Amino acid sequence: MKTIHWGMVGCGDVTEKKSGPGFYKACNSVLYGVTNRTRSKAEDYAARHRVTKVYDNIDEMLSDPKIDAIYIATPPGFHKEQAIKCAEAKKPCYIEKPVALCYEDHMEIVKAFEKTGTKAFTAYYRRRLPRFLKVSELLEQRAIGEVRFVHISYYRPAYENEKAGKDWHIQPDISGGGIFMDIAVHQLDILDFLFGRINEVKSLFTNQAHYYKPEDMLNVCFSFENGMQGSGDWCFAAGTEKDVIEIIGSKGRISFECFGTGAIIHENISENGFTVRELSVETPEHIQQNLIQSIVDELNGEDICPSTLYTAARTAWVCDKIYGKM
Repeated sequence: MKTIHWGMVGCGDVTEKKSGPGFYKACNSVLYGVTNRTRSKAEDYAARHRVTKVYDNIDEMLSDPKIDAIYIATPPGFHKEQAIKCAEAKKPCYIEKPVALCYEDHMEIVKAFEKTGTKAFTAYYRRRLPRFLKVSELLEQRAIGEVRFVHISYYRPAYENEKAGKDWHIQPDISGGGIFMDIAVHQLDILDFLFGRINEVKSLFTNQAHYYKPEDMLNVCFSFENGMQGSGDWCFAAGTEKDVIEIIGSKGRISFECFGTGAIIHENISENGFTVRELSVETPEHIQQNLIQSIVDELNGEDICPSTLYTAARTAWVCDKIYGKM
């Protein structure tokens, strides 16, 4: 089996523990090179993570025949140009989420990879995390009977760097929206993984706290192609915190955190009465490693990665509908 030599574009916080080490800890995978807008930052990252080579830019990286695949870890505003360069160079690509600033840009990236027949994947890594696979297993077992609806609740206080306007997530020209585009896309994608395509969306959003220009509160209702319904509430300027996805069925409920590591709660009513189970599932040290492994294995013809540009396009479409762009 071939060892995949990765080149990484960008070396921000997400690459320190969540993703970067996964490339050199996965089987048949090596993080061979890195580039960053500030070369000294790339050199520092390479020294600490034992990366062989530092490149001045993505073009130099793409021209190196030693590089087999590219990981784009820059903010979304840079993804389109960088991803299309990878497609034109016929280098398989793993792109941080969201893939692009909007659905239209996302589909331009899709077409670029289709044109050269090159594979590309998206960092919706929860599709391979054990806790979400456990939820999928419970649903397949009909542990709560027939699913009726699903609800997302997520709220937290505003962070000081957000209030000060120093976080790139609150700059729509870089992030594609507000903090919602960094947080909620993971929740929407895992619902797509569990239940399939969302085909109708209605939303309300506003800025209540006025710490920054984008929205800080959203209420969304949606329906799935399979007839299920769902809803979600997000607030990024609350005085308390909550992170829960609730799946309500005809015989019970499953609730779990999307970003935390708390137990999965399974409530069930049956002929034997009402029962509650707390299911603890271990979370890997490097939370992207399982998905990275599936990409490496697919490139070697041994697996199929569940998170592609096509699956991610559905979440991009939902986000554009939420923001009224479509």
